[in-house]
Amino acid sequence: MIELDLKRQNAAVSTETIDGQIATLNLGPTHPATHGIFQNILKVDGERIISAEQTIGYIHRAFEKLSERRPYNQITPITDRLNYCSSPINNIGWHMTVEKLIGAEMPKKVDYMRVIVMELARIADHLVCNSVIGVDTGALTGFTYMFQEREKIYDLYEEICGARLTTNVGRIGGFDRDFTPDFYSKLNAFLKEFPKRFDEFGSLLERNRIFMDRCVGAGPISADKALSYSFAGPNLRAAGVDYDVRVMKPYSSYEDFDFEIPIGSDGDTYDRFMVRQQEIRESLKIIQQALDNMPDGSYHADIPDFYLPPKEEVYSSMEALIYHFKIIMGETAIPKGEVYHSVEGGNGELGYYLVSDGGRTPYRLHFRRPCFIYYQAYPEMIKGALLSDAILTMSSMNVIAGELDA
Repeated sequence: MIELDLKRQNAAVSTETIDGQIATLNLGPTHPATHGIFQNILKVDGERIISAEQTIGYIHRAFEKLSERRPYNQITPITDRLNYCSSPINNIGWHMTVEKLIGAEMPKKVDYMRVIVMELARIADHLVCNSVIGVDTGALTGFTYMFQEREKIYDLYEEICGARLTTNVGRIGGFDRDFTPDFYSKLNAFLKEFPKRFDEFGSLLERNRIFMDRCVGAGPISADKALSYSFAGPNLRAAGVDYDVRVMKPYSSYEDFDFEIPIGSDGDTYDRFMVRQQEIRESLKIIQQALDNMPDGSYHADIPDFYLPPKEEVYSSMEALIYHFKIIMGETAIPKGEVYHSVEGGNGELGYYLVSDGGRTPYRLHFRRPCFIYYQAYPEMIKGALLSDAILTMSSMNVIAGELDA
């Protein structure tokens, strides 16, 4: 566990109002203000927020009901649209849920390949969040530099699967192809160059007096309150709670890796920023370990009833053609059962609750999406704060609209 030793004085936020007219202000649903299509109805006395009420549903897309009408392998692209800043984690989390239901065991190589992809996605997700916090405090330069680095991660996604934002990466049972030599070359270059760029970004903001004055004490939440709201991920750890799914309920061989869990103390915007900063550094360590210790073996499990055969075999082998047809048309027999599987997403515990009645599609599927859960605390976190802190607090929570309106 890494405890972020930040010696600073938190500014107390008063909840007392001043004399003046109480106004109602719509914060959102315009995207630049709220970082997504959702609305907050604020009662303000001058610049001081008296109360807030959230409204979501502007981009509701019925992901869960869509999933209940599709064969299992066709649900992967739907998961892309949850947290689209780290969609590979969504994809792989779904694959592991189905693998848990059917009792499939993955080769060690698949686990390590997945770890590399998921940690790259975590870095990309945190880069977006922290660089936008900089923008919302008036520091645009770091945003432009970090988005250049995020593009390099997207280049790695593209090398794996041909896509960049909504990746649809991998399959139930592993990957559709092995990592290419070009991927390893680009990954090594990224691991060599990125830490220098990231340290420059850190030196720009981490101990910047203006940035700290804006972030320290903004949008705080205590550990008890965070737990009562079912927080997870960086927002929970920033409040001082040492909980990470990768450690508490290891999956994909995370128990093989040596890494630390950054912990904050005050649960404010600065703690959330610093926890994500350190998590990026820890993710780099995990990727390097996975790369150095990559096992030999297959990039997919031996489960022909669920894993699509190579296309060249489909064209030349009757058996492969039959398997291909059965899987694509959803005619593979799925066991009856009820499973829950969670992974450590960019914003916390991303879980899939799956109920199968043995049919070609899930009987019921529920996404545990972290943003939907912790956004409930937003009005309490900004009550008594200044209007400018409302935007900053939302940035530091990393509220992703796709996870709200599933």
